[in-house]
Amino acid sequence: MATESAPPELPDPETLADTFRVYEVDMSADDGVRYYGEPVAESEQVLHSVAPTFRQRGYRVALREETGEYVLVAQERSLGVEGVPWTNVAFAVLTLVSTLYAGTRWYGLSPTEDPSALLAAWPFAAAALGILAVHEFGHYIMSRHHEVEASLPYFLPFPNLLGTLGAVIRMNDTIPDRKALFDIGVAGPLAGLAATVVVTAVGVTLPPVELSGSLVTHVELGYPLLLQSVAAAMGEPLTYANPLLSPNPVVIGGWVGAFVTFLNLLPVGQLDGAHVARSLFGDRLSAIQIAVPLALFGLAGYLVAFEDGRGAGMWAFWGLLALVFGRMGSARPVDETGLGPGRWAVGLLTFVLGMLCFVPVPVVITM
Repeated sequence: MATESAPPELPDPETLADTFRVYEVDMSADDGVRYYGEPVAESEQVLHSVAPTFRQRGYRVALREETGEYVLVAQERSLGVEGVPWTNVAFAVLTLVSTLYAGTRWYGLSPTEDPSALLAAWPFAAAALGILAVHEFGHYIMSRHHEVEASLPYFLPFPNLLGTLGAVIRMNDTIPDRKALFDIGVAGPLAGLAATVVVTAVGVTLPPVELSGSLVTHVELGYPLLLQSVAAAMGEPLTYANPLLSPNPVVIGGWVGAFVTFLNLLPVGQLDGAHVARSLFGDRLSAIQIAVPLALFGLAGYLVAFEDGRGAGMWAFWGLLALVFGRMGSARPVDETGLGPGRWAVGLLTFVLGMLCFVPVPVVITM
């Protein structure tokens, strides 16, 4: 049913007239209440103008163009989890299986010969997935704190040496201000780093694994300064003179945490680093997003010139991804009020800690 007025709990069309002139309201659509009209400002300015009004009424809003018409779609915000999130559960189970399978390689076991070997790889799976979970729930908890609608984490299974591509959450809401964007963006890396330090400290105290003929004997990991510092503080080695000795796979879980943290802190697109940088530097993020792929391509070129190309392909690939992510846009808060010195200090410290997770050649596979 179409009408010119809105439900009492939603903004009246006349209150939106400064940026969006409404000529019809449809309350019968399945995807929310739809305000059809004409924007009198740029799309971004329209959203920045009307979003706070809808947010105060418990709704989130999006501006769309459909068959030549502009429409504001208002949907009720829901901060809780309704029912069992079966999709999240299914992806978590699949990722658990894939990381258990990957873990058997780091233990030198063969699940094809002995399926029970999967269970023996649980410390690696617990370490890797635990860090990812802590990282994503850092985002989720801070989203709830700022009343920003976000999904539970989606774990991503993948048949590689780690068994996963990480985990993500989806934010289906407008970000009220820079403080909220900063807190949500920084919470994941800091929580994940804390978990990484704990996992690595535990891992280096566990006995190394002796491998023979395993695929991972051809895998050489580069350990960043963060993990080296943790091992030194514990008085334990990260590498061994015997080439058949590998650090306990729990340490590999710590390596996963450090590597994922560094990549997430690249300030491009929708990555955590872009959220933090956007909160700190505002629109100057655009220039930063141009510099990031150039730096990654430069690193790849350096490795080709001076390190026999070791690791160059991976950084060239991430340079391409950075270009794509940068063109996809970044989150923009409604209120652009700058941050105070406390958050600036935390933000800069986060990027410093991220650099401690960097290593020029993270992994090399030799056959």
